[in-house]
Amino acid sequence: VGEGAHGKALQGNIDPNVLFAPPERIDAEVAAVLESFGAPHQGSGTGPTHIFNLGHGISQHTPPEHVSVLVDAVHSHSKRLRQPA
Repeated sequence: VGEGAHGKALQGNIDPNVLFAPPERIDAEVAAVLESFGAPHQGSGTGPTHIFNLGHGISQHTPPEHVSVLVDAVHSHSKRLRQPA
Protein backbone atom coordinates (compact mmCIF):
# COMPACT_ATOMS: atom_id res chain seq x y z
CA VAL A 1 0.00 0.00 0.00
CA GLY A 2 2.82 2.40 0.86
CA GLU A 3 4.33 2.20 -2.61
CA GLY A 4 2.56 4.87 -4.62
CA ALA A 5 3.48 7.29 -7.34
CA HIS A 6 6.17 9.81 -6.43
CA GLY A 7 4.65 12.99 -5.03
CA LYS A 8 1.20 11.47 -4.54
CA ALA A 9 -0.76 10.85 -1.35
CA LEU A 10 -3.12 8.02 -0.52
CA GLN A 11 -6.36 8.96 1.24
CA GLY A 12 -8.85 6.67 2.89
CA ASN A 13 -8.56 2.96 3.42
CA ILE A 14 -10.96 2.06 6.21
CA ASP A 15 -14.48 0.73 5.75
CA PRO A 16 -16.97 3.07 7.48
CA ASN A 17 -18.90 0.01 8.70
CA VAL A 18 -16.01 -0.56 11.14
CA LEU A 19 -17.61 2.24 13.16
CA PHE A 20 -20.40 -0.18 14.13
CA ALA A 21 -17.89 -2.60 15.69
CA PRO A 22 -16.86 -2.65 19.34
CA PRO A 23 -14.23 -0.04 20.29
CA GLU A 24 -11.45 -2.66 20.53
CA ARG A 25 -12.11 -3.73 16.94
CA ILE A 26 -12.13 -0.10 15.73
CA ASP A 27 -8.74 0.42 17.39
CA ALA A 28 -7.35 -2.77 15.82
CA GLU A 29 -8.62 -1.85 12.34
CA VAL A 30 -7.10 1.64 12.58
CA ALA A 31 -3.76 0.15 13.63
CA ALA A 32 -3.87 -2.34 10.75
CA VAL A 33 -4.53 0.39 8.16
CA LEU A 34 -1.78 2.64 9.48
CA GLU A 35 0.74 -0.19 9.82
CA SER A 36 -0.03 -1.50 6.31
CA PHE A 37 0.99 1.87 4.90
CA GLY A 38 4.41 1.79 6.51
CA ALA A 39 6.49 4.42 8.23
CA PRO A 40 4.97 7.90 7.90
CA HIS A 41 6.80 10.44 5.76
CA GLN A 42 8.14 13.36 7.77
CA GLY A 43 8.75 16.90 6.55
CA SER A 44 9.54 18.01 3.03
CA GLY A 45 11.08 15.66 0.53
CA THR A 46 9.99 12.41 -1.00
CA GLY A 47 8.23 9.41 0.37
CA PRO A 48 4.75 8.02 0.82
CA THR A 49 2.10 10.22 2.35
CA HIS A 50 -1.15 8.92 3.84
CA ILE A 51 -4.27 10.90 4.73
CA PHE A 52 -6.32 8.68 7.02
CA ASN A 53 -9.98 8.78 6.05
CA LEU A 54 -13.03 6.59 5.71
CA GLY A 55 -13.60 4.87 2.39
CA HIS A 56 -17.03 6.57 2.25
CA GLY A 57 -19.23 8.82 4.40
CA ILE A 58 -20.43 8.19 7.93
CA SER A 59 -23.92 6.73 8.36
CA GLN A 60 -26.39 8.81 10.35
CA HIS A 61 -26.80 5.76 12.60
CA THR A 62 -23.13 5.64 13.61
CA PRO A 63 -22.65 5.94 17.37
CA PRO A 64 -20.84 9.27 17.94
CA GLU A 65 -18.69 7.70 20.65
CA HIS A 66 -17.37 5.23 18.05
CA VAL A 67 -16.26 8.15 15.89
CA SER A 68 -14.34 9.45 18.90
CA VAL A 69 -12.71 6.03 19.33
CA LEU A 70 -11.61 6.12 15.68
CA VAL A 71 -10.14 9.63 15.96
CA ASP A 72 -8.33 8.81 19.20
CA ALA A 73 -6.97 5.59 17.67
CA VAL A 74 -5.67 7.45 14.60
CA HIS A 75 -3.91 9.98 16.82
CA SER A 76 -2.36 7.42 19.17
CA HIS A 77 -1.25 4.94 16.50
CA SER A 78 0.09 7.71 14.23
CA LYS A 79 2.08 9.13 17.12
CA ARG A 80 3.48 5.69 17.93
CA LEU A 81 4.51 5.09 14.31
CA ARG A 82 6.31 8.44 14.19
CA GLN A 83 8.49 7.67 17.21
CA PRO A 84 12.14 6.93 16.40
CA ALA A 85 12.89 3.21 16.37
